[in-house]
Amino acid sequence: MKETLRFLGLDVHAETIAVAIAEPDGEVRSLGTIANRAESIRKLVKKLGPSERLKACYEAGPTGYVLYWQLAELGVLCEVIAPTLMPTKPGDRVKTDRRDAERLARSYRSGDLTPVWVPGEGSESLRDLVRAREAAKQDQMRARHRLSKFLLRTGQRPATGVKPWTLAYTAWVKQIRYTQAARESTRLDYLHEVEHMAERVIRLEQAITDAVKLASPAIQEVVRGLQAMRGIAQISAVTIAAELGNISRFQSPRQLMGYSGTVPSENSSGQRTRRGTITKTGNAHLRRIAVEAAWSYRLRPCIGPALRKRQQGVPEEIKEIAWKAQQRLYKRTMRLAAAGKDQRKTVTAVGRELLGFIWAIGVKAETASSQQRAA
Repeated sequence: MKETLRFLGLDVHAETIAVAIAEPDGEVRSLGTIANRAESIRKLVKKLGPSERLKACYEAGPTGYVLYWQLAELGVLCEVIAPTLMPTKPGDRVKTDRRDAERLARSYRSGDLTPVWVPGEGSESLRDLVRAREAAKQDQMRARHRLSKFLLRTGQRPATGVKPWTLAYTAWVKQIRYTQAARESTRLDYLHEVEHMAERVIRLEQAITDAVKLASPAIQEVVRGLQAMRGIAQISAVTIAAELGNISRFQSPRQLMGYSGTVPSENSSGQRTRRGTITKTGNAHLRRIAVEAAWSYRLRPCIGPALRKRQQGVPEEIKEIAWKAQQRLYKRTMRLAAAGKDQRKTVTAVGRELLGFIWAIGVKAETASSQQRAA
């Protein structure tokens, strides 16, 4: 079947698509540039012959997966390629859309490309919402920094013992008055922005809660199961579920660790073994959640009121995995700290191992969900 396939390389931009084709006999040629519109894509597929003989690919980028779904509707098998894993020639200094499309087609035919996982419409919409909330939290932090640094620059200090961004701190900021109108206007604008960002975060978190209720049973089971772990509440659990989609697609915890970019880089040759910092080549959102959750494993294993509440209704086998994670990761944290390891490196190592427990709970939850549907 492979000998009869024609391989399409698509260099996709917002308005145009450069197209190249690799024929079974070895010829690779450019087909020019078409508009990035559904009608143009339909005409291209019709012109090139039976859709079952076509196999297309393009690099993941800002255009998302719209082209993937358009080709799927036309019956064309398509894969989205990881751009960071594209093979390149060190001496090649000429880059054009035509050459990029030809390189995609040639490499795709030879099997040298690495496809990425394409989420379904439900998973992608939930992921967009989770990332919008993350962006809102970042904007909130920037707004708070602007206001606090403005107060610092103008000599304003809260009372001793008042912690930043508590109710008492906010009340203190609201009662500050400047004699100069310009400064007072600045204070009011910065304060309004902080309050607006807080309302935005609350609104998005409520939208996430509502979206989870409408999500697939598998995602709901994964979110419920992950919250049985220490350091992973609802928002973190939803983020993990949205970023990973189907956790069972990872054959082992090591694959999930590699996907998160928390594994160490390596440059070994012969008798020399040299490992460096983590690769950071995977999903940054997943890596952030894992490292943030890892900080809680510095504390002795216990099940507090909040964690006990989250574990209500969770299967016992998932609770056992979560308790095993507390014991193991606490011991590992203490062992690395006793060895004099840097605290940040320790937390990163614990976060990497935490992903193994996340994988185990995710697979258990997805299996239970599929068994319930089968029954």
